[in-house]
Amino acid sequence: MRIGELARRAGVSTRTLRYYESRGLLPTRRGTNGYRVYDDGDLRLVEQIRTLQDVGFGLEETRPFVECLRAGHPTGDSCPASLDVYRGKLAELDTLIDELRAVRHQVSAQLARAELDLPDPPDPLCQTKGRP
Repeated sequence: MRIGELARRAGVSTRTLRYYESRGLLPTRRGTNGYRVYDDGDLRLVEQIRTLQDVGFGLEETRPFVECLRAGHPTGDSCPASLDVYRGKLAELDTLIDELRAVRHQVSAQLARAELDLPDPPDPLCQTKGRP
């Protein structure tokens, strides 16, 4: 298949496919007519990249999955290097979750302090129109 068909089937632009080629994630093959030529295996590579990127993996993080597929494995995550990337991403996510919990705790504490400091009765100058 040519680049336009691969782009259509994978749901990406031809520019994206050329970028993947420039990064070494998608092989560059040309037919006798000089046009880029792709097969269903290339479609699987692009789908793997897109799936991983859709859940937050960076383009370079997809490389072990692509290499796993290129090595002939049925899935991109059946190689040790891919599993390492999964583990690294989970550790990264756990760190972010911990940071968000800490921020949430700070905001919650600030809200609680602010609510305690509200005058009784409420100051009419602090009220917004239509809201108490």
